Amino acid sequence: MSKEKIVVFGTGETAQIANYYFDIDSNYEVVAFAVDAAYLTENQFEGKPLVAFEEVTTLYPPAEYKMFVALSYPQMNKLREAKYHEAKRKGYTLVSYVSSHCTYLSQYPCGDNCFIFEDNTIQPFVKIGNNVVLWSGNHIGHHSVIKDHNFISSHVVVSGHCTIESYCFLGVNSTLAHQVTVATETLLGAGVVMSKNTEAGRIYVPPRPVMLEKRSNEITL
Repeated sequence: MSKEKIVVFGTGETAQIANYYFDIDSNYEVVAFAVDAAYLTENQFEGKPLVAFEEVTTLYPPAEYKMFVALSYPQMNKLREAKYHEAKRKGYTLVSYVSSHCTYLSQYPCGDNCFIFEDNTIQPFVKIGNNVVLWSGNHIGHHSVIKDHNFISSHVVVSGHCTIESYCFLGVNSTLAHQVTVATETLLGAGVVMSKNTEAGRIYVPPRPVMLEKRSNEITL
């Protein structure tokens, strides 16, 4: 079966990684990359054509090609959101990637321009919006809702009946207790445990590590 052809926006590590996953584990073929003309310094990326985003519809018309916006979380995901909307205005259908090594048990498919890596567990009744990144190894508990334009890094635990509003970043190993709501533009640092709702636009970090006076070779493990 022939693969659907897509253009990837971006030339950073996220675009490089997306290209790899699409190549080895999807029904999509990345045929080209695009960036804004101001950042176009080469004519190839990963051995494929690199073109100006301003000219992409002429070279790769939306009637024949789809697109994926491969940006991470700058500006609390708002840069990725801006390019997401620009691509849609150009007429492109935005594709999502769900790893074949993800355990996706929800009856609700994710939205568009999502990237869901390996070893995620998506439990029943979970709803995932548009333009969401779930890096590897997360647990998304039953009946939880992840709204548009979010980034969840690795090994995050989201318990049941949680809601993550838009423009949030959840750091590595952060944890949400049952029925917690993460308000818009919340940033959770690595290792944070949230047992109550957050406030919009705030940053939450865990206690800092304490360095003991003893040296590591002075204790018995």
